[in-house]
Amino acid sequence: MFPNRIRYFNKHVTNRILRRFASSSRGPFAVIYHVGRRSGKPYETTIMVWPLGDGFVIALTYGESVDWYRNILAAGLGTLLWHGSVYAVGKPEPIDVETALPAFPLAFRLILRRRVQHFVQMKSAAPESVRT
Repeated sequence: MFPNRIRYFNKHVTNRILRRFASSSRGPFAVIYHVGRRSGKPYETTIMVWPLGDGFVIALTYGESVDWYRNILAAGLGTLLWHGSVYAVGKPEPIDVETALPAFPLAFRLILRRRVQHFVQMKSAAPESVRT
């Protein structure tokens, strides 16, 4: 029950604060825009990402059963706001921890190594700049 309380707090409080960092030029925070697989309703969720190759590596901090991830899997695509640019991203593909962690800055790598077991990589198209 306790992890659900933390998840609820993060969804309604922490994520709204971190969303502001997604358009700045620092940090691993991004906003992923996705559509509900049953409702068709548009959603936005704050996540941790870092560039890797021709896309991004994403830390699944709450595991593989979170709604945004399942929505992106169902749709096969989404949109990512990171460092003030918008990227069209494709279907997420699982990536092993040893490949994913080096993509993140050292401080985040140390935290993620202990807390996150699942990462995915999403290919992306060229970014569009956003004015905030």
